[in-house]
Amino acid sequence: MATPVKVYGPPISTAVSRVLACILEKDVQFQLIPVNMSKGEHKKPDFLKIQPFGQVPAFQDDNISLFESRAICRYICEKYADKGNKGLYGTNPLARASIDQWLEAEGQSFNPPSSALVFQLAFAPRMKLKQDQVVIKQNEEKLRKVLDIYEKRLGDSQFLAGDEFSLADLSHLPNSHYLMSAADTRDLFTSRKNVERWWDEISSRDSWKKVVELHKSP
Repeated sequence: MATPVKVYGPPISTAVSRVLACILEKDVQFQLIPVNMSKGEHKKPDFLKIQPFGQVPAFQDDNISLFESRAICRYICEKYADKGNKGLYGTNPLARASIDQWLEAEGQSFNPPSSALVFQLAFAPRMKLKQDQVVIKQNEEKLRKVLDIYEKRLGDSQFLAGDEFSLADLSHLPNSHYLMSAADTRDLFTSRKNVERWWDEISSRDSWKKVVELHKSP
């Protein structure tokens, strides 16, 4: 029997959620190992051996350790190519190139403003920090421009990399989830009919529903 892969970090972390969604899509056995960041467990020497930056997630598969969520997802898709959703990372070079380019768009264009907004709207209140309205306004405007491009793309194809759900779409789920849950930013998605349709489709996948349930874990 295969040894479960290990994922370290709280499920409410957007990066941890990304990895969990991928693992669930690929039907890979996993063990979720809590990391209490409020107690500084992510800065302890044993944890730093597998995550040198002292962040989450950290990931182990037997004697392999990885620490960047998108790299972990690519690894899972390649290592477990025959399990679960076999087309998640493409089944030919062109499909994979298309997925990779939209993964890059997520990491470079979508993630910076959306992460700033998620921190301000979802996590700052939990941490009893004052929200910065200037940062919120600036990043709403940046994200608006990105979603305008997505709106056009999603008018031409069902999903970002083509007509099949892929890692490119999955990677957007964690930040989008928090932004759709916030009254201030929900309309960024719902005011764009193609983006809203896309969000409804990707967020209704069983894998993501299971991740959202894990958010409720202590």
